[in-house]
Amino acid sequence: MGSAGFRQSSHPRLTRHGFACDRITAAPSPAAVPWTVDAIPDQSGRLVLVTGASSGLGLETCRALVARGATVLMACRSRSRGEEARQALLPDLRGGALDLLDLELADLASVRRAAADVADRYGRLDLLINNAGVMAPPRTLSRDGFELQFATNHLGHFVLTLLLLPLLRQSQAGRVVHVTSGAQYFGRIAFDDLQGERRYDRWAAYSQSKLANVMTAVELQQRLQAEGSSLLSLAAHPGLARTNLQPASLALNGSRVEAFAYRLMDPLFQSAAMGALPQLFAATAPEATAAGHYGPDQLGGMRGFPTAVRLAPAAGDPEQRRRLWQLSESLGSVCL
Repeated sequence: MGSAGFRQSSHPRLTRHGFACDRITAAPSPAAVPWTVDAIPDQSGRLVLVTGASSGLGLETCRALVARGATVLMACRSRSRGEEARQALLPDLRGGALDLLDLELADLASVRRAAADVADRYGRLDLLINNAGVMAPPRTLSRDGFELQFATNHLGHFVLTLLLLPLLRQSQAGRVVHVTSGAQYFGRIAFDDLQGERRYDRWAAYSQSKLANVMTAVELQQRLQAEGSSLLSLAAHPGLARTNLQPASLALNGSRVEAFAYRLMDPLFQSAAMGALPQLFAATAPEATAAGHYGPDQLGGMRGFPTAVRLAPAAGDPEQRRRLWQLSESLGSVCL
């Protein structure tokens, strides 16, 4: 499993093989041979944790990994929905196992219990896929008092990742995959109003949380590399994938305009199984690289097969990344 280093250059750029430096200007061409689940290497003996595993991208990610022999911990908010999903995946098992993990990312006490549970029950971890998310609800606060999208999409995953790093570092081929969205390209981190207390725009808050995902992926890789760790941190986005995020968002907001927009865009949406391919590539492909960012290769990243794609420019700003990291450590009461 290769790992691309962070190169110093007077002309920062993103190469085909991962994050090279601080500014991203272009994305490589799509792969000549489409990558599919058939290319996933044997996962026998590997222990995987997938958040948001009961539906959508998370469910399809679990399905593909157990079919290749992995033991998968399905981290879910609802145990009943998680068990229903687990039962549905049992026919796909190929020598591994499926287990449930109670996890509410918007509750940091739950995040800490889940991390402790993994350590107590397994004492190891090879792959963490931070997949769960919420999209564009009305302004809502988490149990800890944070804006819900920031809490769920970013902070909960940030804390979970740092708590599980001691286990991941022990793996000879460990990886952390941060699932983001094309919304990252429209995002900015509102350091002066992170929780949307003065002004809340639900789509801006969603974009902020998705930008935070890729910034964390890159910053974590730099910190791991500085300590000499072989653990890889990568990011992936699904393009336009048909999951429960869209109907859940509409149910919460009741927006007729958004409902009409989704109907117009419906032909562009691909299945959840196709949407899961970039994160599966980041999680398993031998050619996936340190701080690599993967997404669909067609229609400007809206659909297609996995390829390396550009990061949001803000993710290439080391000062913004460090600032977000330090703030997240403080809010989550956790440090690397």
